Amino acid sequence: MPRYDIHGKRLLETNDKYYFEDLGLRNMLAGPNRTGDIEKVIENTVYLHLKNLGYKISVGTLPNGEIDFVAEKGGTSVYIQVAYLIADDKTMEREFGNLMKIQDNYPKYVISMNPMSRPQNYEGIKHMTLRQFLMSDNL
Repeated sequence: MPRYDIHGKRLLETNDKYYFEDLGLRNMLAGPNRTGDIEKVIENTVYLHLKNLGYKISVGTLPNGEIDFVAEKGGTSVYIQVAYLIADDKTMEREFGNLMKIQDNYPKYVISMNPMSRPQNYEGIKHMTLRQFLMSDNL
């Protein structure tokens, strides 16, 4: 998947990321010792759902960070960060902070496994559980 420079509004030509079309095949290739890779599985699952919804997907780059997905469809973009759990303020700052650096008005989402006890809309960025996201037909 190509990388997209959010500030420069252009595709970059290096450091592509790759995702599996079949998570079962991915798990077979990864072998039985997969401790600590739940984040990669969740990110791959979000990628597959975005693709099934018809989005053109790239990875967003910022001067000092990355946005997991820049999804484009019908002339509009959506920015998405994916996290396993948002368990503390440091994780919340990392996941929401990169999205707050983007100075346009396209929708921004953080997707994680856990429901947050805080409001589901933080600084204009919507938090969704993975279950909510996978049950959605559009963003």
